[in-house]
Amino acid sequence: MTRTDKPPVAVFDLDNTLADTAHRQRFLERRPRDWDAFFAAAPHDAPLAEGVALVRESAEECEIVYLTGRPERCRRDTLDWLSAHGLPDGPVHMRGDADRRPARRTKLEILRRLARTREIRVLVDDDELVCDDAERAGFTVVRARWAARSAELRAAQEREGRT
Repeated sequence: MTRTDKPPVAVFDLDNTLADTAHRQRFLERRPRDWDAFFAAAPHDAPLAEGVALVRESAEECEIVYLTGRPERCRRDTLDWLSAHGLPDGPVHMRGDADRRPARRTKLEILRRLARTREIRVLVDDDELVCDDAERAGFTVVRARWAARSAELRAAQEREGRT
């Protein structure tokens, strides 16, 4: 992995790492899943204290980068949410609106691209498959296990490429 004179990067997922999605899981439990409502409710996510503390601590030594499976159409709401909760500034990498690949593929692709020019100090994510693949690729990972687990969200991340 490339090292430069720039500070290392700490990469943070959003959903169930920094943002509590529990209140919007109901939109994934119905058939068909209501993705528009799921993402429209994201601005109302409560921050997760453990994730917020870790991102703030990491910002003391690292540049913060946000890496989410949210679609690009959610960018404005996402930036507003980060700002409203006083989270450190940093670039936000989102999936394309039509990108339905599993989160572990899209996120690992972006991590590898970032690692070409920057040292990646850590990836913090709640998705076990993302974490497994990132570790196999040589990245240091913190598994965000502080949010309630959701089978529906896990299926969406892997099979439907939605978050």
